Amino acid sequence: MTIPEQLGQLGELHRSGVLSDDEFSRAKAHVLGDAGAAGATPAAAINALRRSRSDRWLGGVCGGVARITGVATWLWRALFVLLVLCGGTGALLYLLLWILVPEDEVPLAGREGRMPAG
Repeated sequence: MTIPEQLGQLGELHRSGVLSDDEFSRAKAHVLGDAGAAGATPAAAINALRRSRSDRWLGGVCGGVARITGVATWLWRALFVLLVLCGGTGALLYLLLWILVPEDEVPLAGREGRMPAG
């Protein structure tokens, strides 16, 4: 079952009165995981930042930032372009994030066809 389906079922249970407001909030946080939990700290979000392997044009920085913040990827791309046009700070920031932020791990399904190194 996908996350939107689970959230839809939780919403139906909440609307029908089966779940209280507190139970609904806790269940929703559980479905969304630690990044979506109400008590998540900004430091935890920064530590979870990874460059995207699937939503990328160059280094995957905007896709990774979009996943953490919940803001559309195109908005982050537009922001970086605007910062590039305003003195080049966007290019410097993007380059630093590209270098310093690790890339998403390869899912196990993606490793099946690869030969071991060595």
